[in-house]
Amino acid sequence: MNNPIYYNVHNRFKWNGLHLSKEDLCYNASSLIKEGTDFEKDTGNFLLDWFDEKPFIELTTSGTTGAPKSIQIKKQAMVISALSTGDFFNLKIGDKALHCLSTKYIAGKMMLVRGLILGLEMDFVAPSSNPLLNNVTDYDFVAMVPLQVQNSISELKKVEKLIIGGAKINESLRIELSKLPTQVYETYGMTETITHIAAKKIGERAFSILPNVTISQDERQCLVIDAPRISNEKVVTNDLVELVSKNQFVLLGRIDNVINSGGVKLIPEQIEEKLSGKILTRFFVTGIPDDALGEKLILVIESVKQAFDETIFKVLNKYEKPKEIRFVPKFKETESGKVMRKETINSFL
Repeated sequence: MNNPIYYNVHNRFKWNGLHLSKEDLCYNASSLIKEGTDFEKDTGNFLLDWFDEKPFIELTTSGTTGAPKSIQIKKQAMVISALSTGDFFNLKIGDKALHCLSTKYIAGKMMLVRGLILGLEMDFVAPSSNPLLNNVTDYDFVAMVPLQVQNSISELKKVEKLIIGGAKINESLRIELSKLPTQVYETYGMTETITHIAAKKIGERAFSILPNVTISQDERQCLVIDAPRISNEKVVTNDLVELVSKNQFVLLGRIDNVINSGGVKLIPEQIEEKLSGKILTRFFVTGIPDDALGEKLILVIESVKQAFDETIFKVLNKYEKPKEIRFVPKFKETESGKVMRKETINSFL
């Protein structure tokens, strides 16, 4: 299939071991919607949307580039994205893939599109926290979120290439993954860019961009993405980056998370990176109003209040050391599981 069109299904595509045509998929989709689980209903609804007469899919953004909003993504742009992923990761017709993400969100939708367009043999399982459990199949390509990866460490030897997105990987998980024979990649992207536009192998510092993407910085030093085959407009992000080359960048943190404490600008993500692996539960650092400093740096830990060993702060410089530690029983989250920092802070201010 040289120039695939979105409504064509690759003749090598398989769904749980079966060759299915467009007509088969639409019939199956109706059955899933009527009789399936929530995960299967979402998959059925997406398939019917994919094969309807409209040339676009309606999606809600995650809020990476601003407030969440409804946008239209061209189906053919999603095909281009799938082809770019195939090129970058050297995926071949007939490669075995596992689909274990919710098709309610763009990552799950795109994983299915990759199967349809690239001719992958795709197994579908519910998006559980341990999707490889009791699965004896070897896979060429799998996409997961960090929680799934964390719970699947002992099973990942079955996977040749693994891409991880949706949330940041902590240092302890990164160390575990570096010991595996699996090729593991962190990805960077958002709904507006139709999932990832860049990836980096575990242990690498910089992200490398996918084919047909150009990057630059705006006056804030934030990443600007130009992917004309995917989006008609440049995507201006709130992600502070260091440009290493025309094809590579280092992600520093979110500009809207930056703390100005007594005139010193602190990037929370860089402090969190230093503390990663030293705190066993989820945590983040943030700034709260302070009469003397304007903002003071605090550490927020998802846990009941407990004694805390402050020697872990030795890795930080004097400005990076939190002025206060707050314990929160449960962080506020988005529907897709991302920590909502501002909402969590507002729960105790």
